[in-house]
Amino acid sequence: RHPLATFFHLFFRVSAIVTYLFCDWFSNSFVACFVTILLLLSFDFWSVKNVTGRLLVGLRWWNQIDEDGKSHWVFEAKRVPTVAASTEAEARIFWLGLIICPVIWTMFFFSTLFSLKLKWLALVIAGISLQTANLYGYIHCKLGGQKTISRVTSRLFGTADVPKSE
Repeated sequence: RHPLATFFHLFFRVSAIVTYLFCDWFSNSFVACFVTILLLLSFDFWSVKNVTGRLLVGLRWWNQIDEDGKSHWVFEAKRVPTVAASTEAEARIFWLGLIICPVIWTMFFFSTLFSLKLKWLALVIAGISLQTANLYGYIHCKLGGQKTISRVTSRLFGTADVPKSE
């Protein structure tokens, strides 16, 4: 069980949303609100990408640059033989948080656009971008991570994909 990882998976996300909703009530400084929310979104992106995804669902993704300077995205999924009830609940919390928050930021986008609060538009677009980047990465991990893990492992250990003969 990873209660601390589960807490921080939701803490930064919810804090950014709540701060966005109520920041005007507590501060007259647009810059202070903007920076605070952007920091919360950045902390959320980093913690989800580097910590909570690995601990709660056994997935991770990253970008690596090879010797030729080409960029390669790596999506990794850890095989888990049995899932305990607590781990299943943590995985459900992980996926719900990962899916619901981009939807909320998309609603903020339309409300900001229609209410003509254009100064907040850059922040809302940053929120959508960071949240959907993690969602996209983890969906790729979930759908295609097993193939990637064998390719990464074979590269690390210098073995080629050789068909097995019987």
